[in-house]
Amino acid sequence: MKNLLILLTVGSVIMMYSCKDQPQLKYPETHKVDQNDVYFGVEVSDPYRWLEDDNSEETAEWVKAQNELTFSYLESIPFRNKIRDRLNKMWDYPRYGSPFRAGKYYFYFKNDGMQNQSVLYFQEGLEGEASVFLDPNTFSEDGTVALSGLSISNNDRWFGYSISRAGSDWNEIKVIDIETREELPDLIEWVKFSGISWCGDGFYYSRYDAPKAGEALSGKNEFHKVYFHKLGTPQSEDELIYQNRNYPLRNYRASVTDDERFLIIYESETTSGEAMYVKDLSKKNAGFIQIVDNFEKDYSVLDNIGNQLLVLTNYGAPRQQLVLINPDKPKPENWKTIIPEKDEVLGGASLVGGRIIVQYMKDATSRAHIYDYEGNYISEVNLPGIGSLSGFSGKKEDNIAFYSFTSFTHPSTIFKFDVTANESTVYRAAEIDFDADAYETNQVFYTSKDGTQIPMFITHKKGLVMNGNNPTLLYGYGGFNASMTPSFSVSRLILLENGGIYALANIRGGGEYGEEWHKAGTKLQKQNVFDDFIAAAEYLIDQKYTSPQKIAIQGGSNGGLLVGACMIQRPDLFKVALPAVGVMDMLRFHKFTIGWAWVGDYGSSENEEEFHYLLGYSPLHTLKDGVEYPATLITTADHDDRVVPAHSFKFAARLQEAHKGANPVLIRIDTSAGHGAGKPTAKIIDEQSDIWAFVFKNFGITPKY
Repeated sequence: MKNLLILLTVGSVIMMYSCKDQPQLKYPETHKVDQNDVYFGVEVSDPYRWLEDDNSEETAEWVKAQNELTFSYLESIPFRNKIRDRLNKMWDYPRYGSPFRAGKYYFYFKNDGMQNQSVLYFQEGLEGEASVFLDPNTFSEDGTVALSGLSISNNDRWFGYSISRAGSDWNEIKVIDIETREELPDLIEWVKFSGISWCGDGFYYSRYDAPKAGEALSGKNEFHKVYFHKLGTPQSEDELIYQNRNYPLRNYRASVTDDERFLIIYESETTSGEAMYVKDLSKKNAGFIQIVDNFEKDYSVLDNIGNQLLVLTNYGAPRQQLVLINPDKPKPENWKTIIPEKDEVLGGASLVGGRIIVQYMKDATSRAHIYDYEGNYISEVNLPGIGSLSGFSGKKEDNIAFYSFTSFTHPSTIFKFDVTANESTVYRAAEIDFDADAYETNQVFYTSKDGTQIPMFITHKKGLVMNGNNPTLLYGYGGFNASMTPSFSVSRLILLENGGIYALANIRGGGEYGEEWHKAGTKLQKQNVFDDFIAAAEYLIDQKYTSPQKIAIQGGSNGGLLVGACMIQRPDLFKVALPAVGVMDMLRFHKFTIGWAWVGDYGSSENEEEFHYLLGYSPLHTLKDGVEYPATLITTADHDDRVVPAHSFKFAARLQEAHKGANPVLIRIDTSAGHGAGKPTAKIIDEQSDIWAFVFKNFGITPKY
């Protein structure tokens, strides 16, 4: 089987230079197998199916050969190390998270600058001396074991936390006694897509059965269950609270109200829409009451007010509303509307200081308003500008809350908020080696193919000349009801400092305008997402921001699919494509790990109408031989068990086979890393240095460092 691959040594991967002085690459030869599948009478070949086996020696050899080629190319770029040096300098500034209270202690995260993982500190009151409570950098030498979640018991005694290894979605749960700082012997394994919901001397959580040997990172996740763990007992004695053996492809998560009266179980089949069950724990032998029996809408219980549940939902309100539900009278006609739907999207709410602080989104930017428990409007929160709000963290009995606010050119600033006075004061502000005042962000609206108006943020240096030749990065996502709002990224500053433009298109499929905006980019309407993104690039070119020779497109996960589809549909429009951890095989995505849950957004190849639609845009299946595609750097990681790396492997193999011309088409495969969450700072800087070196190299620009 070793003859399946022609493996190249590092010294021989870069061959011959074209007349354009661009390296002409010789790609590793990827073996093809005779694999054909028939869907509704249509035969579809899948010659790189063998790359789906993440345990095989042949796949490992292929990964090695591809990485040798990629890193040899990247190492040949003379300014790559200068970009890394600049990123290291800018990255090295203290970063803080919003404080949150538990009993007499306030907790907060801090990263000194270059630490691989942020450290959790605690102190008595807001004026006490801070000490390290938990340092995730001690979990592993290379920073690849990360803190992935935490929850403090309602009696403020126990600190539950989950860890992830090498970026995997698999989690382990551990517990610390807050007062003594001692770690309890409790250890919960094979946890996935779960919180830690405390009740009394234990907590509810969700997990799967232990996977079969060799299937942990690619096997289909089935039969999710909710358990209760009592502290001081082994996991084998945990009480099974909820399961449904009739439906293996459903997920369940548990939540408990702050007073521990109500247990809520959410049941879902896809990433949107859920059924909901409630159990009154104050009543002995009480059973679950089904509040919602379908998966058509979204529900989130914020807490209870007396014997009723305060619920955020898009039922009857595509842009969401707040309602009170009495579990004894669960039918919708008995619900009481507290805060009705508005034109803006209601994105979240917090109960602090006897008030409801509601976060809204207007044209993808944050707003906040204060209401009382009856839904009477009190006032608007005066936010510091156009950007994104995160928070509010506070307790129902506290008058003080904290929130963070950020924009494209300003890192997160932490604000202390007096609820009664409606006053915000800066609590902690970051200082970074970057002149934010020299840049500006504007929001424009452009017209997509079908006439829909799409918003887009554009950031660049003040006074930048629109000569049609500015290096530009266009970013998008367009799926799963996820809203792309202003955010700060150190790595993007490399582009801005070099006279570049960063553009974020708020395309359909996201949640920027509620459920209808989301649905307009799903299933048989997915092409709207690609059309919106292509129209964004055309707008930037038509308005003389940039040109096809100076525009790069980037997206990750569902955004990786976006980049893959658009670079194939319009290879003439982009110079560089950067698909990260993308969903590239639209016929088989549902066969791995949690991929089956994406059918609600994508549809399924097991449905005849949806199969034909998926085949029409699936990046793996729509690549055409003999086409000059943009310079492409695919990025993925060996422990990505969200979007398994086989998607990127197969796409890279097929792209290298089909592509013609001097543009490099490469894949960078990270090790001991996953879908992105918890990635250590060192790995992030390495990856971003490589990406920007690749972009500038193919733009024909030498950065000014």
